[in-house]
Amino acid sequence: MADKKSSADKASDTINEHFVDPAKKAGEAMRASGAKMAEGGSTVGVKMIDQAEANAREAFAAMRAAASAKDLSEVMKIQGDFLRDQGSRSMGQAREIGELIMQFGRDAVAPLRGDQG
Repeated sequence: MADKKSSADKASDTINEHFVDPAKKAGEAMRASGAKMAEGGSTVGVKMIDQAEANAREAFAAMRAAASAKDLSEVMKIQGDFLRDQGSRSMGQAREIGELIMQFGRDAVAPLRGDQG
């Protein structure tokens, strides 16, 4: 009888070791990955809102400057400066969002690969 129980215990331990424990670990890793994805998505969303706010502020500043311009050439200069600055700002913002997305992807995959942190 002891042999039967011992065999059953060994079988149970083997099943736990090879199937149950890895499944639990995979579930935990997926949960951690999901949490990182949600966190990263929120961070990217907030960053995009911050950038849109900064762009709107700059646009209104340019409109105010154009409204108080003395002549058409000054309006054209203000508009040209704004467009040049906005182009540079947009490139910087796109780079920043791209870097955030890449980091968020690395962070989201890390628990699935078994990385710490």
